[in-house]
Amino acid sequence: MMRRLARIVPVAVAIAVLGACQTTPGKGSAGTGMHDSGLDAIQTIVVIYAENRSFDNLYGNFPGANGVQHLKPGQYLQRDRDGSLLQTLPPVPGQGLTVASDPKQITTEATRGHPNRAYALDDPNGYGVSLDYKLHDLIHAFYNQQMQINGGKNDKFAAWSDAGGESMGYFDGSQMAMWQVARKYVLADNFFHGAFGSSFLNHQYLICACAPTDFKTQADPKKYQNNISVVNDDGVSLKVDAKSPASALDGPPKYVHYGVLTPDFRAVNTMMPPYAPSGKPAPKNSAEALDRITLSPQSAETIGDRLSAANIGWAWYSGGWQIALDGGKDAEKIVFQYHHQPFNYYTQYAPGTAARTEHLRDGGLDGAKFIADIDAGKLPPVAFYKPQGNLNQHAGYASVSAGDQHIADVIAHLERSPQWKNMVVIVTYDENGGWWDHVAPPKADRWGPGLRIPSIIVSPFAKRGVVDHTQYDTGSIQRLINHRFGLVPLPGILERDAALKAHGEAAMGDFTSALELWH
Repeated sequence: MMRRLARIVPVAVAIAVLGACQTTPGKGSAGTGMHDSGLDAIQTIVVIYAENRSFDNLYGNFPGANGVQHLKPGQYLQRDRDGSLLQTLPPVPGQGLTVASDPKQITTEATRGHPNRAYALDDPNGYGVSLDYKLHDLIHAFYNQQMQINGGKNDKFAAWSDAGGESMGYFDGSQMAMWQVARKYVLADNFFHGAFGSSFLNHQYLICACAPTDFKTQADPKKYQNNISVVNDDGVSLKVDAKSPASALDGPPKYVHYGVLTPDFRAVNTMMPPYAPSGKPAPKNSAEALDRITLSPQSAETIGDRLSAANIGWAWYSGGWQIALDGGKDAEKIVFQYHHQPFNYYTQYAPGTAARTEHLRDGGLDGAKFIADIDAGKLPPVAFYKPQGNLNQHAGYASVSAGDQHIADVIAHLERSPQWKNMVVIVTYDENGGWWDHVAPPKADRWGPGLRIPSIIVSPFAKRGVVDHTQYDTGSIQRLINHRFGLVPLPGILERDAALKAHGEAAMGDFTSALELWH
């Protein structure tokens, strides 16, 4: 898709000309020389961050998108752990495709012998699993995903999943309200989540473009040895236990040790924040177990810090935040996810700090407080919104339909907001959630990018009814913020850019390809 304006100037030039002046939205450039006058029209950037869906899982049938409609066998056939072609997809362990709380049960036997291909979960002549079903929380972890990607072939999703052939399922997303929003505005079909694997790590990548370090394990690795993954010499795969089933047809894999950290103490799988609200209510976790999975306080610079330094207002709105702080069963009812609150891991936003009070905001039950600020025209220039657990579309504890209706309702409020005429909204997902996608991610740095996920750009400036094929990743959200407000990119963004270039890959976009700001 053709660009209407030259790309952002080189980062080195941006850093060289960084001055002392600050940007106020609508007032022009903030001293980096990066800022295009057309971007002044953007006064408010809103990021809605949903959960755990690959692009093919929800938008594989979207008209004009690179989806599942015309795939050749080489793009979907799955291989066993030894590299041989699977004759059928592995069966789904346990009760089959649906979780126990669902009214309709599908047995494991119904998924045994399924042809080796991607398939529609909601096919009425097949399994008939609707968007209202929760399905399973498929494994989606740092090393596991790299093993599934298998160097870009994307042919070992079923082999290294804990849910067998369920990983190859997708929906006819045309029934979703957000599908209609995507048809109205811009759907990006070449957007990759920033880091391999987990929700935890991708929330961190969203704000810091980094993988945190667990300093307590680094200081006492013997005490916290269970935190550390046992990894092969390639540095991208887990060591398989000798007792692991040789074939995926005989059961899920077993590893020597699947931990939350890399051998050099970088936190890549789910760890809890050091500040309240944190952890899971007793008796599910003992104090010792909770201590082990609680990440040390972090102090790396985040996009929030960069915005604050430039006097740009921003906030992280978390659905049910106050409910979680209050604790008790209400937090369990909304399935509040503590590890989806990335700023709560950082000392600069610790309890008692002015920054916490200003920037970490309660989105309210069902997003009511966030919506109230939308309706009143009180959103800051940059606003992140994290829906509460049962509305975030995460398989295992949330349905697609509930989150779809909620996010579409939020979009409707944004379209009526007093701030709408100068707004850009990015609706995306944290990561793929273990669901297969057929597109190989570009090669970059150690942390990612991971799989392709949906992203919808909603704005009065958005091109209408367009599928944008520009390459993006989660860091593209920071790239847009940096471009608009003249901020110097965080180190992780520079690392990603350099790694892409070193591998001969296309640069990541900043969403301006999806907008019409210049005439």
